[in-house]
Amino acid sequence: MSGAIFRDPWGIPHLRADGMRELARLQGLVTARDRGWQIEVERHRAQGTSASFLGAGELSWDVLVRRARVADTARRCLARLEERDPETADWLRAYVTGVNEGLDGHDAPEFARAGVLPGRWEPWTPLAVWLSTHLLFAGFPAKLWRDHAAARLGADAVGLFAADGPGTSGSNGWLVAGERTVTGQAVVAGDPHRYIEDPGVYQQIRLACPEFDVVGLAVPGVPGIAHFGHTGTVAWAITNAMADYQDLYRERLRRTGAGIEALGPDGVWRRAARHTETVEVAGEDPVEVEVVETERGPVVIGGPEGLDGEVPEPGEPPLAVALRYPPRVTGDLGFGALLPLLRARRVADVDRAADLWAEPVNVVLAADTEGGTLHRVAGRVPVRSDANRVRLVPAWEPGHEWRGWHETPRAGLDDGLAVMANQRGPAAPLGVEFAPPHRARRIAALLARRHRWSAADMAAIHSDTHLASAAPLLDHLAALDTPDLTGPASALRARLLAWDRYMDAGSADAAVFAALRSAVVRRLAAEPALAAAATPPPYPDVFRPWLALVPRIGFALEHLLSARDLFGIDRPAVVRAALEEVAAAPPAGTWGDTHRLAPWRALPPEDPREEPGLSGDHDCVLCTSAVPGVTDLAARGPAARYVWDLARREDSRWVVPHGASGRPGSPHHRDQQPLWLAGDLAPVVTDWARLTKETDV
Repeated sequence: MSGAIFRDPWGIPHLRADGMRELARLQGLVTARDRGWQIEVERHRAQGTSASFLGAGELSWDVLVRRARVADTARRCLARLEERDPETADWLRAYVTGVNEGLDGHDAPEFARAGVLPGRWEPWTPLAVWLSTHLLFAGFPAKLWRDHAAARLGADAVGLFAADGPGTSGSNGWLVAGERTVTGQAVVAGDPHRYIEDPGVYQQIRLACPEFDVVGLAVPGVPGIAHFGHTGTVAWAITNAMADYQDLYRERLRRTGAGIEALGPDGVWRRAARHTETVEVAGEDPVEVEVVETERGPVVIGGPEGLDGEVPEPGEPPLAVALRYPPRVTGDLGFGALLPLLRARRVADVDRAADLWAEPVNVVLAADTEGGTLHRVAGRVPVRSDANRVRLVPAWEPGHEWRGWHETPRAGLDDGLAVMANQRGPAAPLGVEFAPPHRARRIAALLARRHRWSAADMAAIHSDTHLASAAPLLDHLAALDTPDLTGPASALRARLLAWDRYMDAGSADAAVFAALRSAVVRRLAAEPALAAAATPPPYPDVFRPWLALVPRIGFALEHLLSARDLFGIDRPAVVRAALEEVAAAPPAGTWGDTHRLAPWRALPPEDPREEPGLSGDHDCVLCTSAVPGVTDLAARGPAARYVWDLARREDSRWVVPHGASGRPGSPHHRDQQPLWLAGDLAPVVTDWARLTKETDV
């Protein structure tokens, strides 16, 4: 067996090998060479060992993945693969072999700065990386917020703050069938919105062997191309379906001479699995973690003695919360879909591969060169009571067990178009909260403006910044009695009512609107009627982002301003006061002056620089999410953009926020950022003659 690594002008690896297994080894090798520091951070995060070199700030995460049994679940999933799908298990082992080869003697400067050496990957490590990456993706901590809000503000608060989904959720995807394109062949386009990391969470790559030739976006540390790919005859893409497939159970636990017991729904106390683990913390004493698992699942919050600082309600037991999630129950993470996706030739092949998918639950779009299209949900969602889907449920009461799996819904196209943007679409029966419909409606409206589209036209949709969710706040402005306003406030009101509602980086009006929005959010959060929810319960720090009141108000503002009543709060008075506040000290610059990229890095850069200003906002198609009331900085945004052209794959386009290389100082570390900022895309190069051979391997 032999293979070779080629590079295109953007440094993107194109890998060619004599066989599928050798290609997997090559993918692991080049990923380790290009992204060694990144994937080692992810390995440590998946194993709960990141605090050992990154410090106490990572301790809460490490404790969560230990208690959630992430590494053990990955081992279970590998064992199931080896039993039921030995070909995929062997392919996975080949990838890990390549990773270990690439990490051997790796000289990325971050290793020296952190005082850590590259470790060794096990065959189950990619499964653990995938699982830890998506552990919080379905947002089970939202159930903690609903419990908290209902307990402090009443049951109506759950709906008020939902705003049809957390404002930070987002990914766009759309399919234009051949009847609506200039070539007569379909185009699939979109952009996944995730935390922007440096290096990026997606790796542009090409994998070619006698069985297949696929370009796409891989997840570093995981073999194949799971989410976005183009084989030449079929292309696919996904968005988060916003399905609810993780449950939280309140557990009654007690210590006995033999260990820990949990009370089941049949009234019987049963032995829970228990052991302890030690988490090393750089610069501090190690932390011992008690790991407990009941018949429902691993206990991720509390224990037999409850939480530190918790005072249970009279008659209530100390708090312990168990997490039940599908891979822990089934031993299947959906990796059996990865090879079938690479081998896909038609949408029917993608469809069959999607049947094997498990987690996370996604909406899939696909099209092929024979005119076939696909629009469906893929993944595993348990059938259980409605109460499980909304809040924590008592493990000791019957009626909260899982009763099989939902059949995943399907949908068609509407006038040759399909749009997915985390809205209530085909996945509606499987979820509780979804993204507001603005992005989906805007994409559909833009696509309706012409009958024929080309791949080159798609960048204009990616970069659209119209903010439909501004309407409720602007409606409140319009309804204000102007005689009650000062002169500056009246002038600011008139300016905002004339604003075109585009959140462009160069727009001073967008900056003023954002300042007003944040002022309204902060003032609502200070209202006595909401004070009871301002102090979160003493849950581990990793869950705090879901429990903070100000971000919750910021992301639900549209709904809170539009609801018939908001706990008696005088919303016109709040808006008037916020308008006067901003009029007295308006922002001096543009939206891009404060709405800047804030990528996550495991270590701060050695050469810190001011990050670029961004267009967009969390409800724009260009979804660059700030946290109204907290910061204008954007930690989330398009982690990649892609346009798959089924007429000619070489007319496809893509871009990532930084570059193909994870090595600081590499010419390809940040060379795509100007394109990404401008809304432009780089060509997908497929002609081997236009590539530069780096090495034979």
